[in-house]
Amino acid sequence: MSVPVRWGNAVSAAGLGAVFLVAIAVQALAIVQTWGAAYWIPGSVAAVVVCALALTRHRERTWTAVAGLGVAALAVLVGLLAPIRLPAEPGPATTLGLAVLIGSAVRALPAARAGAVAGAGLLVIAGQSAARPATAVTGIAAAGLLAAVAVGLSLRRQDGRARAAAERVRRAERLELARELHDIVAHHITGMLIQAQAAQIVARRNPQQVSESLTEIEAAGSEAMTAMRRVVGLLRDTDDAAPASPGPERLGALVERFSRQGPTVILSMPDDAEWPAEVSSTLYRIVQEALTNVLRHARHARTVEVTVGRAPEGVTVEVADDAPPSSARTRRRGGYGLIGMRERVETLGGSLCAGPRPGAGWSVRATLPVPTGEPG
Repeated sequence: MSVPVRWGNAVSAAGLGAVFLVAIAVQALAIVQTWGAAYWIPGSVAAVVVCALALTRHRERTWTAVAGLGVAALAVLVGLLAPIRLPAEPGPATTLGLAVLIGSAVRALPAARAGAVAGAGLLVIAGQSAARPATAVTGIAAAGLLAAVAVGLSLRRQDGRARAAAERVRRAERLELARELHDIVAHHITGMLIQAQAAQIVARRNPQQVSESLTEIEAAGSEAMTAMRRVVGLLRDTDDAAPASPGPERLGALVERFSRQGPTVILSMPDDAEWPAEVSSTLYRIVQEALTNVLRHARHARTVEVTVGRAPEGVTVEVADDAPPSSARTRRRGGYGLIGMRERVETLGGSLCAGPRPGAGWSVRATLPVPTGEPG
């Protein structure tokens, strides 16, 4: 997970925590004003525990939801059975914490568990209403939990549609990779055939040199097998996404075409840039996707720097623009293309990171290992 994402999660949790604190304070003040100073403590303690569980729900959604519901049910039971009359319905702060727990569970848990959690939440409200006449607070609690279930179901459907769309993209991209596999293997086999034909001519004229020709054929066959294994690894039907093959067009032509419709692109790369076909195609795909994102989401960028170089780990590529910062831009610079790039790079044994640059701009940087014995 990138640093911006971690910061975003921390800010979101802090904001939710602040909302919980305000709700607990308002609930305590309302109880003091309506019931008296001695009655606010039980409901506030329950609200604090439930809200704390809601803040830690991502670690274990099932058990935090179960614990929160248990605390709410216990608070209702204490209110009903206490020697002195206490508020028995879940207060607004407790309801808010339960809503977060139930909505999160409905969104992410398996259907049976999600249904059980939602049903248990509504059962807590129904149990209190059966023991005492319903009040406005009871109605607020029931409405809040029903809204949480509805929101959770809506987000669950959205997540399902997103997963289905991502799967369609993965399958389409695997078809493109199959075409790439054909091109790579055909290239190597064509070279082997040419060398074999040359070896036949050498055998007639100078039999002593046949061994050298056979060695070259063996090396070409080994390279073909290595390339085939690496590309076939991208085609495995797993949860990993694999982006489309870039085709035969070179980086220089891609940059030139992009510069005609977007900001100026400065390309820097070694003069003798020769790597295995699957590495070169992945480099191209990274640059293509990064430049497309600049064109879509960073229209105010003036220049884009594409830098391809060598590193001890293999080959590096970085695409960096100078567009001014924008919150909308930050949210929209992801997508299936970036997910596919990351998964393909990691499948090849490399790494990819993307995010805002210090001050202004956006950067996509990847490192790809080059197999031992290949030029790098």
